Order: sequence, then structure tokens, then C-alpha cells
Amino acid sequence: MTPTPGTPPTGPGRPRRPGPRRLSAAAVAALLIAAVPAGAAMSAGATPKTATGPEGQKLSVSATTGLDPAGEKVRVTGEGYGPKSGIYVALCKDNGANRVPSPCLGGADMSGGSKTSQWIVPPGDPYEGDLALPFGPGGTFDVEIEIRSKGDGLDCAEVPCSVVTRADHRASGDRTQDVRIPVTFAGQGPGEPGGEGVDVPAGTVSYKPVADFTSAGKPLDLLLHPESKKLYVGADNLPDTAEVDERGLYVLNPEDGKAESWISQAPGPTGEPRASTAARISGPLPGDGVVYNYPLRGVGSAKAGDKTASGVWLAGSTITDIAPGTAAGTVLVAQGAKLSEIATATGTPTRSVTVPGGSRFAADHARGAVWFSDVAAGKLHLVDLVSFTVADTFDLPGADGMAGFIRTDPATGAVWVGVNRSVLVFDASGKLVKTLIGKDLARDAAFDTESGRAFVVWQDGGDLSDPANDNDGTLTVYDSATFTPAAKDLSLPGNQSQLGAASLAVAPGGATVFVTSPAEGKITRLTRQVSPLVTRAPADRSVKAGEEVALTARAEGTPEPSVRWQVSTDGSQTWRELDGATEPVLTFTAKSAQDGYRYRAEFRNDVGTTRTAPITLTVTEATGGGENGGQNGGAAGGDGGGDSGGDSGDGAGDTSSGPGSTGGDASTGTSGSGDGGSSAGTSGGASSSSGSSGSAGSSAGGAGSTVGGGVEGSSGTETTSGGSLAATGLTVISATLLAAALLGGGLLIHRRARRRTTGLA
Repeated sequence: MTPTPGTPPTGPGRPRRPGPRRLSAAAVAALLIAAVPAGAAMSAGATPKTATGPEGQKLSVSATTGLDPAGEKVRVTGEGYGPKSGIYVALCKDNGANRVPSPCLGGADMSGGSKTSQWIVPPGDPYEGDLALPFGPGGTFDVEIEIRSKGDGLDCAEVPCSVVTRADHRASGDRTQDVRIPVTFAGQGPGEPGGEGVDVPAGTVSYKPVADFTSAGKPLDLLLHPESKKLYVGADNLPDTAEVDERGLYVLNPEDGKAESWISQAPGPTGEPRASTAARISGPLPGDGVVYNYPLRGVGSAKAGDKTASGVWLAGSTITDIAPGTAAGTVLVAQGAKLSEIATATGTPTRSVTVPGGSRFAADHARGAVWFSDVAAGKLHLVDLVSFTVADTFDLPGADGMAGFIRTDPATGAVWVGVNRSVLVFDASGKLVKTLIGKDLARDAAFDTESGRAFVVWQDGGDLSDPANDNDGTLTVYDSATFTPAAKDLSLPGNQSQLGAASLAVAPGGATVFVTSPAEGKITRLTRQVSPLVTRAPADRSVKAGEEVALTARAEGTPEPSVRWQVSTDGSQTWRELDGATEPVLTFTAKSAQDGYRYRAEFRNDVGTTRTAPITLTVTEATGGGENGGQNGGAAGGDGGGDSGGDSGDGAGDTSSGPGSTGGDASTGTSGSGDGGSSAGTSGGASSSSGSSGSAGSSAGGAGSTVGGGVEGSSGTETTSGGSLAATGLTVISATLLAAALLGGGLLIHRRARRRTTGLA
């Protein structure tokens, strides 16, 4: 048959494109596509997660825990997918690494309202605009799917489920497109999350030094640019490097610390460039670059690639602090107790106010406030940014020590003031709400609004004649709302205050932190790590001998934890690891000898070890012909094929992904043999009225087979072909199979054969 123009030819791996007038086209389109505006609103119960694929693909899901079992919409976005391969986006059973996610949630909605999956294809693909959506630039997509905990043979309360991407039916054996993000539903997941921490409490957060950057002289101040992601460092000269004057503004690669630019000169009082220390960074410029202060009264700006900063020299006294202004092209500058807003291009003040005392301040533009700290007088002054007047003054208790810093939390408006060995926290109204005590001098603070964390660096005094000093500083992390510790304290050896105050920069999300040590001439890069935290644990199970057991346990952690299943045969007195049991799902066929055995999963990473609570397996003897028939079918299926046979007396054989399964006849207890099976799976079922055996398995390759179910009294040889999520690679798409395909990669409600791990001790 000659295809009509614009219609892709049929053939292996290319299903027929349905005609526009056929009912099946509408039904298929309803199954596979539903136009979703980019950025559509998602569930409020958001626990967003991101995962990376084997070829660098990035998959994100807007909500992953506590989902509504009856159905909930989630936003799924991706980037970095290949330009030559189409993918499906769906909720599927998670069968582990390098194993096809199947079955998948779906259903035949003839009204066109189904949104349980999406088909994404490269631009120009024959199915673009008909059944599938095209990738955006860079292999991106932004879709919405509706998922529920149970339906179409998939029960996420019994098996692990993930929102996944997988190659479409034209490349069903391609596992490079598999990216999986586990999800759970409200009330789901037997066992309490968390688990038993062995060496540290489960979910313990800590920070680990991973690199020291020594390419920026004596680092004084830091800013991680929010757009260019470059690390800007204000630096002075190190006294022990006389051959090189290292003053200036540095631009570093935040990953390896290599200097991409060094702006060593800025205009002096005569306008001529000269070597200048970058003392304090004000804030970022749009796109890239920063505004900063250089001694004594210079305000400069520069970006990566510049040789010399542009700048102005102010009249008056020495600049003691600087921050972004209220309008573009302006900065706030403190010259002692005088606060001015100036134009960065000219240095001309647009307005000024003199406060009762102080020299350091923190600007809160969201609330129109500037907080001035006057440690000498023990006062905290509030300047209204609208009227540019002193609006109020508050006591600063215990301010008889060394002034450290003043910072505002952008999320809450709280004011954090470092004084000597304490941090005083005031709320946005000026009320003292918390005093945090450290063993060292409070030198700087930074906030991450994404995680709600406050980071404080404490610096040792450096005078070893004082018994209170040990030459080591400390990094502490607090919950910025409750002020409770949110991570283990990290010692910073050698970080002392004799040659300058330490400063901080935090990457969004708090996964990376940079800390300066002026005395050592280095910046330390820290990364967050988390000990395993169990998110799903198994519960006690009661089964009959010969039944399949699947125990599921999952945990989160950084680095990603590994899992090993353990068994105890003596009531938890001793435990040993099961050989090869290193996947989240432990699957085996129960035997009578395992009655009373206890099982647990142990998760490990570099931070610690966490175990699930032990569960008990109760195994009873199987009785009755139907059960024997089912057991025989399961034994015959073994590792090579799926289980078949049933214990309900109907003797219907299940399909499988292995090379031929055995159908059990429930009425007689005998087992029948499937012939013609292949790696794609088998089909056929035994009739309960006749006890005849299923036969004629599918010969198609791919990730799964279609269902060949014999009606009562038939031989069970019927086969079908094609399908989108069916992933069969057969020649023709039929509406029936496209509907069935969404039910699970070619397996409607039947179990996929899995490599079994013995549960025996």
C-alpha cells in the first residue's frame, strides 16, 4: 500500500498514524496528549524532587510525597533529552536500575480528558501535534500529568512507583532515557520514615570541606552572583607574598576556584587608576558584575573580563559600609554615622541622614528599612528608607565586646547582630527574640531563603596565650525560623581573626557554602551531606508458601545511599546480609522454612548508616488444588518467565517478560506449558472450564508483550500488536492497544517477571 502524502509509512517500529475521522484517533489522542500551559499551577502539597539521567538529563517533579491517592496533578519538567528519541512521561512501577519501568498508569478516556501520561517527541517528528508534544530548545519539556495511587493493575501501596521518563515504543529497549523520581501517597508506606541511625541520627546534615581556593590573595568579602553564578572575591594583599601585589577584585570559577579575571586597579582621588583593595562588595549588577567599595572612599563597579574598574571617589570621611540603593544605579553608603544614597556614576548624594551613632548597617529593601548597629553605645537604630529619617532606636544588650556583623534575613526581616561571642537576633519590629552563644567570635552570617537556613561563621581570636583560643573557627547552621541547629557544627582549623574577619557566601538551596580565611589566604568550599533518612519501610507480611514476597524500602541522603538487605533467623539476635540484595525492592518466593524470619534494609553513605525497623515474615502452608496449580506455575516460570496460575480456581495464566511462562490449571492442579515465548513476554491463559493450557506467546521483541487472553473454552492464542507505552515495536498501532499500552508497557494487570533474590538465610 502506498502511503498518502504526509502520512508516515507503516512498518516495524513505526505505528500507523490514525486518520482524522476515526473514533480511535480521538481516543488515542485523549490518552496520549493534553495541552498544558508551561508553568501551570500544581499541588500545594509540594515536595519537589529532581533526578539526573544516564546521559545528563534532568527530570523534576513538583510534588512527590503525601499525594492524594484519589488523584493529583503534578508538574513534570525536563531538560537535556536527546534530539532523536521520543519519550513517555508517566507514573510507572519502578523495577530498579536498567529495568524497564512497567506497568504504567493509564486508561482509555474517550472524552479526551485523560492526563495520566504525556508523549514528547523531537521537533518535526511525524506525531508532533497529533498525538505528541514536541521538545523545546535543549531537549526541554514542561507538562502536567494526573497520578493516583491505584488503577489499571498498578497499586503503588504494594509496589514502588516513580514518575518516569522512558523511550517511546520506537526504541523500547533503550534504557538511556530512563529517569525515575519515586513518589508516595498520603497514608502510604508502611513503617515510619526516618529509620534507626546507627552511628549518627537518621537525616543528619553536615558540611564537608571539598576544596581550598588560594587564587585570590587575602580574601575579605564574597558574593556568588545570582545570574552568572561566578564567585566574586574582594581581596587585600597577603603580607608574605611581597613579590606580588594581590589587591583587587577577583572573579573565580566556583567549582574549581580558578581565577577568570582579576581587576586590580580602580580610580583614585584624582581619577587615575591605581592598585586598590576590594574591601566590601555591595551587591550584584544585572547579568554579571558587582558594585564594591575600595579604600578609602572609592565606589567601583566591574565584571568578569574587565581590566580596570570604573568608579568614583566620594567627599567626606572613610566609607565604613555599603549596600545596594533603592533605585537602579544607586548605592547606600555609610561614612561613619552618616548614611547617604549616591549615584554610582557620579558619586553625587541624592539624600543623606546622620544617625545617633554607629558605622555598620544592614538594608532590608523589602520592608523599607536600614538597621544601624552602634556597638559602642549599645544601640540599634532603625532608618526608614522612604522618609530617610531615624524611625526608632532599640537597646543592643551585651554590646561590650568586638563588633562582628549586622545582617537581615530577607525571608523574615529579622536582624542578626554579631557581638563578641554571641549573635543577637531581633525580629522585624526591633524586639530581641534570641541570643545565640558560640565559643568563638561571631564574624559573618548569610541566609538561604530556599532552605530556610541561617549560616554563621565564628572565628577564633588567634591569641594562643588566651586559654579560650585554639586557632580554630566554626561554621554553624540554624533554622532561621526556630533558631535551632540545622546541621552538625563544622570546625574550621586555622580560621582566626588576627589578619581579618571571615565572610560567607551560600549557593541557593544551601548545598554549597564558601568561607574565607584571611589569615590563611584561602576560601574553603563546603558541600552539604546528609546521612540516610528512610522514606519508606516495609511492614510485617503474612503469606502462603510459594507466594511471591516483595519488600520495599527507600531512603534519601547525600551522597545517595546504597542499600543492603539483611535477614535474621534467630529473632534479631544476629543479622547477615543477603547476597546480591542491593536494590530497594527485595523479591523472593516464600518457603515454609522462612516462617518467623526477620528482614531489614540498611542504607549507607559517607555520612552514616541507617536501618529500617525489622519486620517479621509469617509463612503458612499452601493448601488446595488452585494453590498448588499456582505454585507449580510460579516455579516453572522461575527467573526466566513470569508467574502464572492462580489460587482462586480459575487457572488464568499471567503474562511475563521472560521466555515463556507456565499456565496453571486451577481445576486440576496441573501446569500447562507456554510455547513460542520470547524476551518480549508470552500470552495466553488456561480456561477454567476445560483446563487446557495457554499457548502461542508473542514473538515480538521489546520491553513487554501485549495480552493474549483466551476467552472461556478457547485456546488463548489471540494476539494484538502495537501501542504507545506498550513499547512492543510491532507494526501497527490499534486504538485498543494504544489504550491498553498506557496501562503498563504492554502488560495490563499482569506481573512482570523479575530476577528473584532468595530470602533465605
